[in-house]
Amino acid sequence: MNVIPDDPEAGNNDYLTGRRQAWFAFAMTFALMFFDFIDRQVIVSLFPHIKSEWNLSDKELGSLVSIISIVVGVGGLPVALVADRMGRVKSIVVMAITWSLATISCMFTANYSQLFVARAMVGVGETGYGSVGVALISTLFPKRLRSAALGAFYAAPSLGSVLGVVLGGMIAARWGWKAAFGVVGVPGLVLAVLYLLVRDYKTVALAPNLNPVTQSLGGTLKHIFGTLARTRTRTLLWLCAGASTQLITVSAIWSWLPSYLNRFHGMTPEAAAKAAAVVVLVGAVSSTFWGIVVGRLARRTPRNKLPALSTLCLITSVIFVLAFGGTYTGDAQFKLIVLGSFFMNCTVGVVAGVAMDVVHPGVRSTGAAVLSLFQNLLGLAVGPLLAGVLSDQWGLQQALTVIPLFSILAAVFFVVAMRSYDADAAQISDVKLDVAPALAGTLSTGTAV
Repeated sequence: MNVIPDDPEAGNNDYLTGRRQAWFAFAMTFALMFFDFIDRQVIVSLFPHIKSEWNLSDKELGSLVSIISIVVGVGGLPVALVADRMGRVKSIVVMAITWSLATISCMFTANYSQLFVARAMVGVGETGYGSVGVALISTLFPKRLRSAALGAFYAAPSLGSVLGVVLGGMIAARWGWKAAFGVVGVPGLVLAVLYLLVRDYKTVALAPNLNPVTQSLGGTLKHIFGTLARTRTRTLLWLCAGASTQLITVSAIWSWLPSYLNRFHGMTPEAAAKAAAVVVLVGAVSSTFWGIVVGRLARRTPRNKLPALSTLCLITSVIFVLAFGGTYTGDAQFKLIVLGSFFMNCTVGVVAGVAMDVVHPGVRSTGAAVLSLFQNLLGLAVGPLLAGVLSDQWGLQQALTVIPLFSILAAVFFVVAMRSYDADAAQISDVKLDVAPALAGTLSTGTAV
């Protein structure tokens, strides 16, 4: 039996399931997140086609992106509660099948209302996936590799967004915009079946001796939220605030850059999608890069991850305000946008790692869902919709000039979070973990995980 303490100073700081199983779990979880964001972001390159065919406003277009984040944010916490108690692998399989089928259904919609509902169902499937995946990866890997592993994991949304945007533009140009949903929805179904081979970790008791009252549903929920409230409220909440406000900038740029290039640079929708994909791809690389760099810089003093993020957020704001609000045009402007994209995606992997540093292993999916709740409702959902509203009022260029100011607010929140990090992390430094058997094996023998 492989039991290791969740402590960076422990003598045996190895992989919980072994190196090969941990990296297999990482690869499968990464692949599903990759196709998750292909399905989520394919629509942004289709905006010009949908706007023309159905005569939609920018607010309505933005809502087709934001609705997924709203549903994910609202549903993430209850799904994570189930996953923490019933098993992360089983939960992920069900979610992947649901969002893939919902994506395919988008190709059969006949109007805005039907497409809006179908996109909401994509969100239902994606609900909780990110937080459950984070809990699984952060627990299977040694703590010393947590920021790097999660930084690499969070490159998947950027890479998936790149391919989604490119595929959407290419498919729409050849077979019509609705066909794009059918093409990108199928791979998730295949990966969902393969995910049954991933090893989970055993659910960790929140207290050594739970009485029958605590074991009931109401008692369990009370104990879970009590554990969250006692040990992590300060750091986790400020961390959530910083992460979500930075994602307002990220999601607005990702969602509206193809339309901006189409309107202000005269690019065709397909060409604009390819150019925007370059920007998102740089963000994918930077997510991994900053996860590694910040993790190494703060190896001896982990709380220093937070002021490092604060600095990167400030740099993001300055670059984008200059890019969209300054006198730069043409190639010079696009180069600034690319440079800004290298900094703007800096938070995702590091923030998840910091959150797992202060969350009890028994409720890591739930703690990650709290982070996801803020990120989706107050970040990913706000950015595209707010940019659309501001665009209808002031124009798209002015909207994209104002939105990056939220990164300054993110920088402030991260500095505040640093003040309580050490005390919150110390409370869970002695918790031990154990590995669960592979789900595929338990299904074949009929035993429970």
